Amino acid sequence: MNIRITEPAKNDLINGYTFYEKQDKGLGSYFLNSLFSDIDSLCVYASIHSIHFEKYHRLLSKRFPYAVYYTLHNKNVLVHAVLDCRRNPAWIKDRLE
Repeated sequence: MNIRITEPAKNDLINGYTFYEKQDKGLGSYFLNSLFSDIDSLCVYASIHSIHFEKYHRLLSKRFPYAVYYTLHNKNVLVHAVLDCRRNPAWIKDRLE
């Protein structure tokens, strides 16, 4: 299974890194390592996650209050967004559309 991360999702990861790095030095790196580990797990567990907003599978991060929104195309995983679950659900829906 191939995993591709879109530019908006990469920006989400950078924003998360920046936020956590400001909280405590090194926490941003831990955030990225954790989220990339969660994303890598899609090689094995893609498609088992619940569907939200009609078409996106949602993987909840194990260590941070973040969700990875992705779609499947044949044997490819396309990560569309990596968003903070504490955001307003309406904002998340708008961001995905």
